[in-house]
Amino acid sequence: MVRPNNQVKADPPGVPARRAALRLLDAVLRRGQALESALESAGAGLAPNDRGLAHAIAAEALRRLPDLDALIDSATRQRLPDDAKARFALRIALVQALGLGTPPHAAISTVLPLVDGGPRKLVHGVFGTLMRANKGLPDQPTLPDPVAIRWHAAWGDDFIADAERAVASPPPIDLTLRDPAAAPDLEGISLLPGHLRLDARAPITGLEGFAEGGWWVQDLAASLPARLLGPGRGSAFDLCAAPGGKTLQLAAAGWEVTAVDISESRLARLNENLDRTGLKAKAIAADLLQWQPGEQADAILLDAPCSATGIFRRHPDVLHRVRPSLIAEMAALQAKLLARAASWVRPGGTLVYATCSLESAEGEAQLAAFLARNTGFVIDAIRADELPETVTPLPDGTLRTRPGMLADRGGLDGFFIARLTRLSP
Repeated sequence: MVRPNNQVKADPPGVPARRAALRLLDAVLRRGQALESALESAGAGLAPNDRGLAHAIAAEALRRLPDLDALIDSATRQRLPDDAKARFALRIALVQALGLGTPPHAAISTVLPLVDGGPRKLVHGVFGTLMRANKGLPDQPTLPDPVAIRWHAAWGDDFIADAERAVASPPPIDLTLRDPAAAPDLEGISLLPGHLRLDARAPITGLEGFAEGGWWVQDLAASLPARLLGPGRGSAFDLCAAPGGKTLQLAAAGWEVTAVDISESRLARLNENLDRTGLKAKAIAADLLQWQPGEQADAILLDAPCSATGIFRRHPDVLHRVRPSLIAEMAALQAKLLARAASWVRPGGTLVYATCSLESAEGEAQLAAFLARNTGFVIDAIRADELPETVTPLPDGTLRTRPGMLADRGGLDGFFIARLTRLSP
């Protein structure tokens, strides 16, 4: 379906980025790859601006996929197969013209070289029909049916409406400050001490305070698990630590941090941020199912691998590639990691369990099963005064952040977080 990379050089201007966008969509929708991981291969040989454009086109197409497909189906006598190259090309042309503000003539002329023969005539004809009819995309994207059905059964009507509003555009940029008393002179709002949500997007490395290590980029919801451990009072393990935002938080709070992650390349990024901020932590590349610490810790933060459906605003590919089988696989891994992490907490110590997932199997159900097996742990209730205003814990003292929270101030990624105490014998 996709031409080899060496053909990109022969393409007219503007086409290489669209060809890369096609590869990205193919990787996500047909092969189940994550959008970010597919970018390196799909964008090989492209200039940075073309690479960025390819990513933007693919990401916006994934946000709008059900609505794009509904438009395509409304203008064809026979439904195109989901994996038809003509459908992929039309998605790319339409999302540019209707979602990204590309002039229609540029949107179609840069896409037609992606298809040959009869499909090219079909793509040109369908696109022209829809443009002449002044068709558009709805203000709120439609969630893919499997996701909508699953989330509706778990969370109800309001959740679906909030999720559709949330996926409409990329989320804001949040910064976590190394020193809450030394905020950079940047335009934004603070929703918690040591937090800044920027008003506008700009090249991160050029902003005040970056080179000096005064802050790092970290979604507000992702910063909550480490915040819940409070000021440092001994040793802490940050498990599944990379890319390192939570490690930096714990180190800045005064914990003696050991950060463990299976990915050496992601730990390299963590170490770069430690160097930039001047913070200290011990980084270890290891498989947590095999690793054993030399001693127990006073606090453990397990931000476990998960389906990542809670970060669909940033990574809309999860709406299309995450299926129940992956959720079950991740839940089984989380149970193993929780069991191991629990044994590494000192009596009287704290274990924070978190996942960036909107699936109860990776949150509420996971915790219930853990507590049933581990009677030596109890929930240490999260308090409202530890959270952004209007974000409230669940009645059992755990936290579920959801689409719709803080919607008027830029929203919040979806997380499940529980803080547990290990009882003394």
